[in-house]
Amino acid sequence: MTGHRTPASAAWTDDAVRSDAPAAITLVGSTATGKSAVSLALAERLDGEIVNADAMQFYRGMDIGTAKLTLAERKGVPHHQLDTLDVQEDASVAGFQSAARADIDAIHARGRRAIVTGGSGLYVRALLDTFEFPPTDPSVRARLEARADTEGPGMLHRELAAADPVAAARIPAQNAKRIVRALEVIELTGQPFSATLPTHQYEIPAVQIGLDLGYDVLDPRIDERVDHMWESGLVDEVRTLADRGLRDGVTARRAVGYAETLRYLDGELDADQARDLIKVHTRRLARRQRKWFRPDPRVRWVAAPVDAADVSRAADDVLALLDV
Repeated sequence: MTGHRTPASAAWTDDAVRSDAPAAITLVGSTATGKSAVSLALAERLDGEIVNADAMQFYRGMDIGTAKLTLAERKGVPHHQLDTLDVQEDASVAGFQSAARADIDAIHARGRRAIVTGGSGLYVRALLDTFEFPPTDPSVRARLEARADTEGPGMLHRELAAADPVAAARIPAQNAKRIVRALEVIELTGQPFSATLPTHQYEIPAVQIGLDLGYDVLDPRIDERVDHMWESGLVDEVRTLADRGLRDGVTARRAVGYAETLRYLDGELDADQARDLIKVHTRRLARRQRKWFRPDPRVRWVAAPVDAADVSRAADDVLALLDV
């Protein structure tokens, strides 16, 4: 198999973005479905480089709780958009879009294949699709963020539902960052936030493959992974990050696994309660991610690997769809 051939699946891209550039192979799906392992297998077979699209893996030091591959586990395959932010910094969709598109261009200019992987749906859409960014105002955002902290995101979500029911239906009531952004845009533009959301139209040549796994397998895997994270030092990781400003980070401190562990460190939860809550919230995250990617008709689905020995089979299934 050659790593430099443009796959037949490039024909899935929109006419407006077809070009001589290869399609960015994009692996999506719920957390814990094996995206990192399969993308690594694809990169090894296709002479590829990986572009991360998991927003929590942007953060330096957030390793155990995000299941970030270690340097040894990356097997020499270059990874981009990892460890780009300190925990007190806010992740930027616009900044990611610009930087990750530049990474893809550079990878293809080197004659290698760009393999995007991650479950952060908004970041994937911003990277691949036509996506324009409405204005922002730091003072408006800070005021709304303060309200989210004091009143809770549910109150703001109810306000969003009254102002823009379409956006509210698409944004989970617990996702304070996206609720704040939606209300900020509405206040600044006087227009519904939903009017700014992207359509299913590629801006760059791309193909998306989803990894599918039934909840009967995924949920126990999530539980086992959370237990492994806890036993592997998640508490110490969060304690160290707290000393580096984690509590000041709008995005990072709300990440699943980190928010609950901060509550444990603050004495609000005992160890068993924190672990159980991380499992519950991770299962909810997996379902939200599935709900995000499933309606996109461009995503082609393959069975996720059921264990480490099944990764090669899953990679074969992806390559079959790519006709490589």
